[in-house]
Amino acid sequence: MSSAAYLYPMHLQRGDIEQILPHRGAIFVCRQLTIDGPHQFHGLASWPRDNAVIEGHFPGMPIVPGVLLIETMAQLAGAGLLAGDPYVKTLPEDSVGVLAAVRNCWFKQPVLPEQEVAFFISCRQMAPLLVQINAQVKVAGQDVAKLEVALAYAPRTQLQAASTAG
Repeated sequence: MSSAAYLYPMHLQRGDIEQILPHRGAIFVCRQLTIDGPHQFHGLASWPRDNAVIEGHFPGMPIVPGVLLIETMAQLAGAGLLAGDPYVKTLPEDSVGVLAAVRNCWFKQPVLPEQEVAFFISCRQMAPLLVQINAQVKVAGQDVAKLEVALAYAPRTQLQAASTAG
């Protein structure tokens, strides 16, 4: 299927993203995602003050851990690729995108609970089963992070076998 068959931009709300991704509970904070093209996305997220991880991260002075910014960027990119990248549709149906590498991260300012966080994401196919993901992360128009990770596709059965081994 060519990218001409996709109508961009595609707008996804939280419920739409939940239908694409398996994430649930406190780890899933994606609010919306716009797919501007097969490898260009922007999305919004926010963490409630009563999120269990936030409550324990610097008690009395809560900030969103950088690792949660990385995870949310990977979730938004994964949802964007699954919904809007024609190449991903050619992968075996049981393929799951997993974080393969954290390559480069800069955290410029702390992110506080309940702030609306904007992610501006671009992806590049590096190999048949490997995607590089870059993001600018902003709060109120100010840069708070610059992130670069790699996402790999693996068969769900392989991941399930690894999680039950040992």
